[in-house]
Amino acid sequence: MGTDDERLTPDGIVPAPVDEDVDDVDVDPLADLLGGGGLDFGALMEQASNVQAQMLAAQQQAAATEVEGVAGGGAVRIVVTGAMEPRSVVIDPAAVDPDDVDMLQDLVLAALRDAVERVNSLQSESIGLGGLDISGLFGG
Repeated sequence: MGTDDERLTPDGIVPAPVDEDVDDVDVDPLADLLGGGGLDFGALMEQASNVQAQMLAAQQQAAATEVEGVAGGGAVRIVVTGAMEPRSVVIDPAAVDPDDVDMLQDLVLAALRDAVERVNSLQSESIGLGGLDISGLFGG
């Protein structure tokens, strides 16, 4: 059959019309898609560096923060850092029943789980990127 510049008609193959008024300009469809400016890799790298620095600072701050996990209405309290390093365990003497060691073990475990949940929440909040400005990435 013919080329892309030709079309099939009842009379045979006819070359496609050429618009003489259009300049022969290279068109970059990706640049058109991105708003004409193309992807600004310098801005992208700068933003990536900023995000990395923010995340590192947030991780350091979270690691230095202490959270407390509590169970049994305060009968058991466990303090851990944001880096999951245990700092202390406090057990109210009233929670110690020699005939019910299982209850005390459950309270310690519940307090530990509470502390871990609080650390996870702290970490999620500290590395949130809600305020990140990416407006300059696409050359706009």
